[in-house]
Amino acid sequence: MRGISAKSLVEVLAAVDAASSSASDLGAELFGAVSTLDGAPALRRVLTDPSTEASAKVGLVNQVFGSKVGADTLSVLDAAVGGRWASMRDLTDALETAGVAAEVAAADAVGDLDALETELFEVERLIRSDADLRQIVSDRGVPAEAKGSLLATLLEGKVTGATLALATQAAAARTGSFEKVLSSFGDTVAARRSRLLAEVRVAHELGDVEKTRLAKALANKYGRDVHLNIIVDPTVVGGIAVSIGDEVIDGTMSTRLEVARRRLAG
Repeated sequence: MRGISAKSLVEVLAAVDAASSSASDLGAELFGAVSTLDGAPALRRVLTDPSTEASAKVGLVNQVFGSKVGADTLSVLDAAVGGRWASMRDLTDALETAGVAAEVAAADAVGDLDALETELFEVERLIRSDADLRQIVSDRGVPAEAKGSLLATLLEGKVTGATLALATQAAAARTGSFEKVLSSFGDTVAARRSRLLAEVRVAHELGDVEKTRLAKALANKYGRDVHLNIIVDPTVVGGIAVSIGDEVIDGTMSTRLEVARRRLAG
C-alpha cells in the first residue's frame, strides 16, 4: 500500500499473527478501531506525531480503546502507534490491512479460504451488476452502518462470516471504490496461499477437467498456483479470455472476429 512504512506494517501484521484469541473477533475489533480513528482526526494526529513519546501513544490507545476491545486487539494497536507513518491516514490504512489479515486467518483456520476467494468475487459481480445497489454501496454520503445492514440483509446465511465482514468493510470505501477495495481484499486472500487470482470469461461453463487443465497451464506460465473465478459470458462467442492483474490473455472468438472486421474495413 503506497505511503505505508513497510517496516511498521510488518510489525503490525506480526502482532496479528501473534494473537491468541479468535481471529474473526480480532478482525471485527480492528475494523471498529479504524472507524473510530477515521472519525477522530485529532486523535490520529497525536498517535502519528513522531515527536510524541511511544509510551504516551500507547497510554492514549489504552485509554480510548482499553474497555472496548480485547488484549490482542490492543497489542495490534500498540504496535501500530509505535510505528512511523508518512501521514495520519497511513495508520488507519495499516490497521484496516491488519483487520483483513485477521479475517483471512480466521477463514484459513476453518478451511474456508477457497470459499472466501470465490465468494468475494461473486459479491463483487453481484454489486457490479445492479446499478442501484452499486450506487448505494459506493456513495460516501450513505453511512457505513446503513451499507453494512444492507449487505447483511443480502448476504447473511449465503456466504461465510469472513466474506460478509470483508464486504462490509469494503463498503466503507476508505481507499477506493467498493469493487476496487473488495478486489484488493481478494488479492490478500490469494497471497496467503502464494497464488494468483484469474478472472476467466467463457461462453459456456467449463467442466472439472477443463478447469484443472486451465489452472495447470496458468500455473506453469506464471510459476504460481492460480485460483480461477469463472464468468459465463455468451458474448465471447467461443474461446476464452483470462485476466490476471493487469494482464489480459484474450483468445475469444468475438475478439478475433472484431480484429478481422477492422482489417477488412482497413
